Amino acid sequence: MKPSMIDTDTISLFLRRHNKVVEKFQHYFKEHGKINLSILNYYEVLGGLRHKDAHRKLAVFQQIVEKNTILPLNEHSCRIASEIYATLRKQGKTLDDIDILIASIAIENELVLVTHNQKHFSRIENLEIEDWSL
Repeated sequence: MKPSMIDTDTISLFLRRHNKVVEKFQHYFKEHGKINLSILNYYEVLGGLRHKDAHRKLAVFQQIVEKNTILPLNEHSCRIASEIYATLRKQGKTLDDIDILIASIAIENELVLVTHNQKHFSRIENLEIEDWSL
């Protein structure tokens, strides 16, 4: 498996114990030792779990975070994001800013973005994506 960054929807599937996703996580951990999340995915998952008052899943997620890597949003990833935004806007294929920023962090760190949202992320050039739920 290639080094990857896990998107919010895939984390949610893992927390809901989706069999294929759990298997892929286990295989990835064996090969790489840690998973990568962006700071934006961290924010999205925390916000979603707190909104749902999902205390058990929140505790599991916090344990996952403590043992893994959270990648920051920085100046370089923002430059990449601005290029993605401009390109997509010119093509009339806009995406939410948070998705563009997530993609830019994956591109900056040369990571595959693991996401179930292939429809949106496939619009972004130079972004490799995988869906672990299939």
